[in-house]
Amino acid sequence: MTSQEQTPLFTGLVNHMNRNPIQFHIPGHKKGVGMNPDFRAFIGDNALGIDLINIEPLDDLHHPQGMIKKAQELAAEAFSADYTFFSVQGTSGAIMTMVLSVCGPGDKIIVPRNIHKSVTTAIIFSGATPVFIHPEVDKELGISHGITPEAVEKALSANPDAKGVLVINPTYFGIAADLKRIVGIAHSFEVPVLVDEAHGVHIHFHNDLPLSAMDAGADLAATSVHKLGGSLTQSSVLNLREGLVSHERVQSVLSMLTTTSTSYLLLASIDAARKHLAVNGQALIDETIHLANLTRDAINRIPNLYCVGSEILGSEATFDYDPTKLIISVKNLGLTGYDVEGWLRKHYRIEVELSDMYNILCIITPGDKKKETEALVEALDKLAWERSGYAIQKSVPVKIPEIPLLSMSPRDAFYADTEVIPFLEASGRISAESIMVYPPGIPIFIPGEIITAENIRYIQENLKTGLPVQGLEDETLHSIRVIKEHKAFR
Repeated sequence: MTSQEQTPLFTGLVNHMNRNPIQFHIPGHKKGVGMNPDFRAFIGDNALGIDLINIEPLDDLHHPQGMIKKAQELAAEAFSADYTFFSVQGTSGAIMTMVLSVCGPGDKIIVPRNIHKSVTTAIIFSGATPVFIHPEVDKELGISHGITPEAVEKALSANPDAKGVLVINPTYFGIAADLKRIVGIAHSFEVPVLVDEAHGVHIHFHNDLPLSAMDAGADLAATSVHKLGGSLTQSSVLNLREGLVSHERVQSVLSMLTTTSTSYLLLASIDAARKHLAVNGQALIDETIHLANLTRDAINRIPNLYCVGSEILGSEATFDYDPTKLIISVKNLGLTGYDVEGWLRKHYRIEVELSDMYNILCIITPGDKKKETEALVEALDKLAWERSGYAIQKSVPVKIPEIPLLSMSPRDAFYADTEVIPFLEASGRISAESIMVYPPGIPIFIPGEIITAENIRYIQENLKTGLPVQGLEDETLHSIRVIKEHKAFR
């Protein structure tokens, strides 16, 4: 048996369960006996039998010395990392750990404007100051791609004291920038590269997919195993290449953000998923890519639909792509992506990963077979013929306002005294909230930025065209929370 065929954590938990110890420790359901019997019957005794706590024989995620340590070492070997840390706080917890491991109050971090909200949260927690780069926007699809090496070099030249560069690779839609070149540029400034690899756990295990963060030489990568790697929801890994960032620092920060009641079900699922990817990933992903390409070709034979393929490549921000992500443009049907999502749900019981004004996104994984993809093609074909009389050639009105001035750090803005005012009267005020329009999914402003009349006009224009605006506490968008202004006494 090769080392990657071993599952020290999963196997250790099963062996412990089979010894049937008398448990005078939490969880209080005691292998399911003390819980609602309907739920116990549904979940099953095997799952409940390994729903355990960090007693000595089972190791401790906060200070791994035994089976968890062995499982993490095998994962590091599989991902070509120096160290791999398991996360039961999802990839959001791993992303926050990356930022907090390199940034403190007042430190700069270079980030794309289309960051996940966990990055904004980490910036608030750390007290860091973001230096934003606009991602490349696709004017045909109305979505954001990656950031270019040239933009990273400009940002670092202007901010050589930055503590990190964060890159999304690949994006939610499966598009990858030239990560290796970005890493080389950042390292020439001795600045670490942090990668949000939430949508790329599988790319490390197949040569026909974009380069993984560790293979590109990145320093840290938050890699979601549950999204596309076969583990349970909320389980993730944080991969580290040591040099510019120490593993002791990362372990310390991750421990601060992690519950002390770590789920062994989640941890065991990471261990088992790692084995499956390392041992069978190449063959499984071969089949998945083949199935995705067959599906893409079939969709592209349907009138007024377009499923993106390798023709999207060519710019610095679209350096590579993941063919298992099916970006399906529906704009020429005279429907929004939201409309199509609802129609598929109602008429075919099909659920998509994402929809926006112009597209739906469907992901193909080793869990899919021809039966499922043929149902998708059949449904889309039916919809296209139903809509044939409404077909239009629609352009995507994509424009991005300038990034506002950052008047105070997001952390200071988050903790400042605030007041709620009418949204249309907010020009010139400092926002205490974030707001974005999707697509293309880029924040218009975040806490600490000065709201401009241009911002307000842009948001109003998007509301008129039906684009969803998200982020404010007041979902009606009539009011916004801003930093309170203290007037002098007379």
